[in-house]
Amino acid sequence: MSAALAADAVSKRYGEREALRDVSFSAGAGETIAVIGPNGAGKTTLLSILGGVQRPTSGTVSRDPREVGWVPQQAAVYGKLTVEENLRLFARLEKVRDPDEAVARMLDQTGLRDRAGDELGTLSGGNRQRVNIAVGLLAQPDVLLLDEPSSSLDPRQRERLWEFVGGLARAGTTVVFTTHNVQEAERYADRVLVLADGELLFAGSPDDLHAEVGGDQRDFEAAFVRFLHERGH
Repeated sequence: MSAALAADAVSKRYGEREALRDVSFSAGAGETIAVIGPNGAGKTTLLSILGGVQRPTSGTVSRDPREVGWVPQQAAVYGKLTVEENLRLFARLEKVRDPDEAVARMLDQTGLRDRAGDELGTLSGGNRQRVNIAVGLLAQPDVLLLDEPSSSLDPRQRERLWEFVGGLARAGTTVVFTTHNVQEAERYADRVLVLADGELLFAGSPDDLHAEVGGDQRDFEAAFVRFLHERGH
């Protein structure tokens, strides 16, 4: 599998605090990777560096940030603007070559064409998140980064969100997402990265993590907790 995104020895310091320490991994085209770990593990910091929002203290990222779609946990869209107005605004901010084509494409891709004229503030949480993701996809990036994309959604909205994200991956988009819902990571990710205290402890499939823990630990969340405990976290 060719690498669509790679991080090499990425570290990030804030004064004396080391938020990330020598994190290296690669992601293939169309691969879905979940970044999981305790609070303060460095998950959001890692994604923000991959997306060019922050610079690493040391280490490198293979992709130019302009080739990466970044969707933060807190939506940057505007509640008083319509869906279409939001997409058009961000298409111009992103300097998309053909904003009209990009907006039309994203309305179709997200299934929101019938809501194009609705103010964003009137939409359900699931539809607002779809608009948020659409903004990250306007420039047709090969890599999409999602920070806690389902945190405020109900179960039905989460299911629709992951159906959409899965379609992106099947079409060749590399997706890297953070989540506190480890069952979500097990269900939707090809591989998981386990971070704790800024250190990458594990990279592999959910089945690989089960095998790493061993025993009869069939529940992924229990296996994840045991894995951290065995490593002093």
